[in-house]
Amino acid sequence: MMSQQKQKDPLSLAALIGANLIPLIGIFLFHWDVRYIVLLYWIENLVAAFYNILKMAFLKIDRATEKAGKLFLIPFFCIHYGGFCAVHGFFLISFFHIGDGLSPFGDSTKWWGPLIFIQLLYSVFAKIWASKPPEMIWAVIGLAISHGVSFVENYILGQEYKTSSLKKLMHQPYQRIIVMHIAILAGGIFVMKLDSPLPLLIALVLLKIFFDLHLHKKSHTKKSPKIKDKDSS
Repeated sequence: MMSQQKQKDPLSLAALIGANLIPLIGIFLFHWDVRYIVLLYWIENLVAAFYNILKMAFLKIDRATEKAGKLFLIPFFCIHYGGFCAVHGFFLISFFHIGDGLSPFGDSTKWWGPLIFIQLLYSVFAKIWASKPPEMIWAVIGLAISHGVSFVENYILGQEYKTSSLKKLMHQPYQRIIVMHIAILAGGIFVMKLDSPLPLLIALVLLKIFFDLHLHKKSHTKKSPKIKDKDSS
């Protein structure tokens, strides 16, 4: 039998909480409304995807067939997840009236084949990035550092690259979006309808921290052998 044991990762936990508190600075000092908070969390999906690609690249695989699978799954993940995030971003643009109102899908130049999903992501990202407040770059850098610290501490130094799998890495980013962003999007729409009152903006940031801590704990829980009692053997 196997039991679960939480991995000790105080640095990545501190970085996670610290990065997630940065939006409060935007709220109090720069008067961010709910649109900018949700926009920031969408951009974080791309940061998480970047580190997930690194995880897939560093994953230790011995079988030749699995190595070939890695060469296929990394570009497949980029195209599939890219399209997923593009559609997600389009809904944010529509719901929260981000940008000039023009559709990011209106470009007449089409990229070849499946790369059209990367084109859509690029168009959505360009529209969202152009609509961000200038100071948001520091929040994005903070989130990038947080994910980077977790990557180094847990995946590299914690040797998760030896125990993870391509299947697990393929599903993790989608679980993050589905579990967390449904709550964030629903909360964001509710806060927007009330004209972004300060207490609800703070509650939205705290909700994000709660989900991040939960997903962090779930993702970095080690399995260790459970010692059986002699009497039961």
